[in-house]
This record gives sequence, C-alpha cells and structure tokens, in this order.
Amino acid sequence: MFQKKLWNLSIFKGWDQRNIDLILPLLEPCTFPDQYRIFQQDAAAEAFFILLEGEVIVKYKPYDGEALTIARICPEDVFGWSAALGRPRYTSSAYTASPCSAVRIQVQHLQEFCKTNPDLGMILLERLASGIADRLRSTYDEVLALLTHGMEFNPKM
Repeated sequence: MFQKKLWNLSIFKGWDQRNIDLILPLLEPCTFPDQYRIFQQDAAAEAFFILLEGEVIVKYKPYDGEALTIARICPEDVFGWSAALGRPRYTSSAYTASPCSAVRIQVQHLQEFCKTNPDLGMILLERLASGIADRLRSTYDEVLALLTHGMEFNPKM
C-alpha cells in the first residue's frame, strides 16, 4: 500500500521500479492522529516530511504574540523543510488538522543517499527544491495577507 502511494506522488513521477527500490529505505512511513503536534518551533530540525494523506497546519509564533497559521499543507506537499535547508532548528510548528499519513526523511540519511547515488540524488533534490520553492511562494502570499489584514491602502497619485 505504501509503495503504491509513492507511485502516485508527482515527486516520483517517471521513476522506474529500480529507482523506487533505491529510495524506499530513505522514506519512513508515519501516521499521526488529528490535532497532533508533529514538530515544534525551535526543536532540532533533523527530518522533513512529504504528506500523503490528510492536512497539516504550519504555525509560526513570534516572540511577542500569538501563533499565526502561515500554511496549510495538502497531500504531496513537503513540510518541515527547515531540516532540508540545513537549518539547525525548525522555524515553525506543524500540527495535524485531520488524521494524516506521511513519509519522514532524515536529512543525514538523505545526505548519505546522495553520496552513494549522486545522479538519482540530484533528481530527488531538484524535485524537493521545486516543491519547497512552490511552498515558499504560497507562504509569502499567506504571510502578506496576514500582515495586511485590516489595513487600508490608499495609493497617493
């Protein structure tokens, strides 16, 4: 069942069975109940995730205020990418909004994989980077909406 879900992910589109078999040891299947904290802001960032089913809410808590929802993660989205970007700590927290299934990728294991499988590792990194870049654009729009909520802008001519 798990492997069948992988075949449907766009990040693995076009991969043959041999490539899927090589990458499988990197992917740790995990499930989370509703309203579960997957990781907390400022915790050590050692892994990132690809959501398979459910919805995850990403929240950022500024030091001087309440936690803000900055993203809603849907299936196939990458989250927890502070780890993938080499940051020592998560910059936000992730909570389930429904029961979820995902795969966890330990950064250390990904680095080892890329050393032993450089060509396939590069393809995987490029696809992860594309997913992260898409999420950054979406997060930018959501944060801008939060910042401008309730403000009126009257451009001066």
